[in-house]
Amino acid sequence: MGNHSTVTTFLLWGFSSFPELHNLLFVVILLSHVTILLANASIMVAIKLNHNLHTPMYFFLFALSFSETCTTMVILPRMLVDLLSESKAISLPECATQMFFFFGLAANNCFIMAAMSYDRYTAIHSPLHYHIFMTPKVCSQLVIASCVVGFLCSLSITFTIFNLSFCDSKTIQHFFCDISPLVHLACDYTAHHAMIIFMVSAFVLVGSFVLIMISYAFIVFLVVKMPSAQGRHKAFSTCSSHLTVVSMHYGFACFVYLIPKNSDSFREDMLMAVTYTVLTPLLNPIVYSLRNKDMQTALRKVLSSINKMLPCLAIKKPEHLRTTIEH
Repeated sequence: MGNHSTVTTFLLWGFSSFPELHNLLFVVILLSHVTILLANASIMVAIKLNHNLHTPMYFFLFALSFSETCTTMVILPRMLVDLLSESKAISLPECATQMFFFFGLAANNCFIMAAMSYDRYTAIHSPLHYHIFMTPKVCSQLVIASCVVGFLCSLSITFTIFNLSFCDSKTIQHFFCDISPLVHLACDYTAHHAMIIFMVSAFVLVGSFVLIMISYAFIVFLVVKMPSAQGRHKAFSTCSSHLTVVSMHYGFACFVYLIPKNSDSFREDMLMAVTYTVLTPLLNPIVYSLRNKDMQTALRKVLSSINKMLPCLAIKKPEHLRTTIEH
């Protein structure tokens, strides 16, 4: 990437300050990772197999679940390996790649949530013309645009950071290649670089959040004018899951990436990052499952289908073995 660094390998120090907790952290994070994968996979399978969920809202939820799954795959497997490994080394290209994909997918999540809020506004504002405005083509274009803009933002941050010279130290006080720990290792990090990183981060977080808030301001304006209390309740209930996820996502992300940091706050930032990279992706599918009756019904159907398949597999196995013995 054209950088003149004297460092070619970093050490992800991360949880090395807590050696006595490594085994416990490994078990907790492994269980969380498996649960995230299973929960998001269940949501994606339920949406794919249930034709009642082939609507724009669930199309965006499918895209968000897929993106969240990919985001955790960028961070958690490496974290698990480092917890059991003596060597915490990560090469400079690997570090840059991890940062690029993590921030690209994280930004993609932000813009998908903004698209979801626009979808909810359209559904409430123009229910009769909803499927005319939110066609499969429009939904696909919004998801593609979210991905492209997200990765362009990530590329600008990654390019800015890895064009710096890292010569003071090679120990990253974090469990992945995050912005703040890396820039504190650079020799030539200036206010100019800080401004670029802040502006791109603000564009992703504040920009997408403003779009979400504008959509919900219009939604509230429309809902309070509804004559029916039942209609108001139904309108708000369709938005409650999304609002809950938005609150968690932006609350943690803004604390980590928009508030100025110093080297003394790395431990607090790391603990907050654990919440952001583990807890939020874990809670997203739970929130959508618990607060959405259509999703609950679809998930029950998927589980019912799996339960019906298991006895069939159990019955077929002895027949296969019997045939083998006869031959």
